[in-house]
Amino acid sequence: MATPRDDQPTLVTAWTGGRRKLGRDPVFGRWVREIGTIRLVDPSEVGEPFAYLTRAICYQQLAGKAAATIHGRVVGVLKGDVTPRKILDARESALRDAGLSRNKLAAIRDLASKVRSSEVELHDLDDQPDSVVVERLTRVRGIGTWTAQMFLMFRLLRPDVWPTGDLGVRQGYAKVHGLAESPSAKELEPLGEAYRPWRSAAAWYCWRTLEMELP
Repeated sequence: MATPRDDQPTLVTAWTGGRRKLGRDPVFGRWVREIGTIRLVDPSEVGEPFAYLTRAICYQQLAGKAAATIHGRVVGVLKGDVTPRKILDARESALRDAGLSRNKLAAIRDLASKVRSSEVELHDLDDQPDSVVVERLTRVRGIGTWTAQMFLMFRLLRPDVWPTGDLGVRQGYAKVHGLAESPSAKELEPLGEAYRPWRSAAAWYCWRTLEMELP
């Protein structure tokens, strides 16, 4: 039996109810059957909430390879201990030299400051409804609704997130439904109602459809 390499993340099956629901959908169904099971990186491997959000800020508006390089350097500056205390104690020049822009450095330090002062609490996010998680995280400079929604989907594995502000979701929805143009975020919002309570699965399949064509 094949075993994963050490550098490969562990994948977990997610939102199986969503796959079943979408598999029966007259439009999504053929895409779901072709794409298959939803598998996501095990949340236990993506770090504690603070470390995950620090990484998310590093990755904003950057290509994956460049973002991974910068994030790796930041982790190196912190000697692997990505915590509010270490961020606030680190020299700003060292973090800037790691590749962080001024805005990203300000955002990461704002996150660290707000978490350390308990203005933004992360320890109980697993127990909070989606709306509270979004409201709490968006108090931080540089964390908007989209970043909070990605946290909900990929760190907390919440099943009913509908990130209408994501261009890929809008493009994927248009592709699945044969639309000439992608819907706007405002137009996409009510279109997701048909997929409750599994809109996260619908969004995931929208992303995947952009990577393939049906035979």
